[in-house]
Amino acid sequence: MVPEPVAAALRRASRPVCAYVYDPRVAVDRITAIRAALPAGTRVLYAVKANGDPDLLRAIAAHADGLEVASGGELDLALAAGAKEIAFAGPAKTDDELTAAVDATAMIHVESAHEARRLVHLAAGRPVRAALRVNRVAATPTGSHRMTGTPTPFGIAEDDLHTIPHGLNPTGFHLHAVSNNLDAAAHAAFIDDAVAWSATAAHRLRIPLRYVNAGGGFGIDYTGDARFDLDQLQIKKPPAGVTLAVEPGRYVAADAGWYATEVIDLKHNHGRWFAVLRGGTHHFRLPAAWGYSHPFTVLPVDDWPYPYTRPEVSDVPVDATGELCTPRDVLTRGQHVDRMRVGDVLVFARTGAYGWDISHHDFLRHPHPEVLTVGPVG
Repeated sequence: MVPEPVAAALRRASRPVCAYVYDPRVAVDRITAIRAALPAGTRVLYAVKANGDPDLLRAIAAHADGLEVASGGELDLALAAGAKEIAFAGPAKTDDELTAAVDATAMIHVESAHEARRLVHLAAGRPVRAALRVNRVAATPTGSHRMTGTPTPFGIAEDDLHTIPHGLNPTGFHLHAVSNNLDAAAHAAFIDDAVAWSATAAHRLRIPLRYVNAGGGFGIDYTGDARFDLDQLQIKKPPAGVTLAVEPGRYVAADAGWYATEVIDLKHNHGRWFAVLRGGTHHFRLPAAWGYSHPFTVLPVDDWPYPYTRPEVSDVPVDATGELCTPRDVLTRGQHVDRMRVGDVLVFARTGAYGWDISHHDFLRHPHPEVLTVGPVG
């Protein structure tokens, strides 16, 4: 089903329809639910990389405890959105980005001993808020991507923590380890272990532990009925004086967005039906990047202003493909449709995270989608 506010917005969209629709209320409700599931005092920092749309971000910033950014551009977005707190991550921070992060009094997640030396030098005696990002040896929960417990460019190896130079004075650790984990109970165990490890490591390194950031990783199932069950996210309260932070992005934003695109053509080739769309993977890259079929809903459009017969299909499987000159431009393969016509609109739900923001927008230079916001912002 397409929510009525979303359908109404699409009925007002330009033709042929190609749009993202965002409802900030969905994201705000998700933040409220996450906060209720976690120990009191836990900071919920939204990961801007999931979706940096300014209207959506402004609404999220008003309700989250802060924003997590991974570039100077995202830092600018966070400041413009009025973030209460900013955490700055990323494995290749430039001098300008480190300086801007210090200027913004962001909590900087330091990725290496070299970055630590650069940060101390650039701060030139000014106060720096810093935590050490660590690539731990410990196993991580199952997910789509692993950042730690395996060779990656992220974080400081446990064995190298002693190389961090004096003068940085970190107050904790950043331990983001996995993306898109659907097992909330396993994630709770991971967070508890991260806090316990941080206490031991801080004692060994003589760090005054005040901050443990367990990262994000709360998952979304795009093709089935599995869900990250917040009731299973039973996390122990951290030690007195230690602030626990989490950085959900996908889990907050995914259900707050819909990608909608009009059927331009219907064609039958080598035994398969294809709905060719005014859109595609240059707007919504995730299905092609992850190799899955993203479900859609057909939103009927009865208007047909042309003097020729309207193409349509009934009771067949259809591949939803885009407007790019590549056979890899596929959003969905073989989804059964009761009825589909040229001019109808396909609506892809759960596209509010890692949709537009990660896509190759300008390949072939097609016009960008409209961005429509429903409901109040902020």
